[in-house]
Amino acid sequence: MKTIKSMFDHLHWANQQILSTLKANEPRGSHKARQFFSHILCAEQVWLTRIQGKDSSNLPIWADIGLEDCEKLLKLNEKGFSEILTNLSEENHIDLVQYKNSKGEKFQSSLIDILTHVALHGHYHRGQVNLKLRAEGMEPVSIDFITFVRES
Repeated sequence: MKTIKSMFDHLHWANQQILSTLKANEPRGSHKARQFFSHILCAEQVWLTRIQGKDSSNLPIWADIGLEDCEKLLKLNEKGFSEILTNLSEENHIDLVQYKNSKGEKFQSSLIDILTHVALHGHYHRGQVNLKLRAEGMEPVSIDFITFVRES
């Protein structure tokens, strides 16, 4: 449980680093970088909703939301996942979560597999955010896990 909790501490820190960089570069900011960041947050919200046993079919996975809304969603996601992780135990981490994907197909996955997916999914797309920032002449964000550990 310690590892997955550490992965989410990193996820929340890295999301905040990306948000701060996008806000600092907003006047000349990268639209594509913001789209990837929006996707990270929307996908987190979808998975959080599924874990909570709610219908996620009305939630967008790819949405072009502004930085103010990104910040609100970031905080909501962090609060929701923090609550789940606080209650995560050796007994319930293998619990199956039943959900429908965006096509309406039914699936079930263990809670720990979903949490691992969310953490890795965000890291993948934060790399794309950095790629877009660099392509537009901006400095990429140092979001490596080891940097997080050093700064914590």
